[in-house]
Amino acid sequence: MGRYVKDILFRHPDKLLSTVLWLVAVHSITIGLALITQPAVLMELAGFNSECERFFPAQGGVFHLLMAVAYLMGALNSTKYHYLIIFAIFVKAVATLFLTIYCFTVEFKWVILLSGICDCTMGLMIFTALQYYLHYQTRCNSNRHIK
Repeated sequence: MGRYVKDILFRHPDKLLSTVLWLVAVHSITIGLALITQPAVLMELAGFNSECERFFPAQGGVFHLLMAVAYLMGALNSTKYHYLIIFAIFVKAVATLFLTIYCFTVEFKWVILLSGICDCTMGLMIFTALQYYLHYQTRCNSNRHIK
């Protein structure tokens, strides 16, 4: 099963890009809902006081849900919404920079560092999948002109 999925994804760069964007969207939905609901156990596990201000984390949760919509739009139609895919890479780069700076200059929490690492990884995954897709598109278009 795993080999079959791998063969499909790497032979069809559009499916690889779509899959990466779907996975990032699922992550953003999960984080968004967690930030909106702020379960006490989860907040304490992450190192935050369960009695903290709820508005700003909830606002961050709404932002995550909005970004999930952008990821899904890119996943569903990468040609039509290519600019959202580029925007997603930019957002992940800014998130990585912000979280890293905040973690090492304002307040170190393992969850902030882990979030920065995850955002960096997701941004690189989107970037790599997009480059693979664009390379494939260029190669396909040049082969059409030769025939």
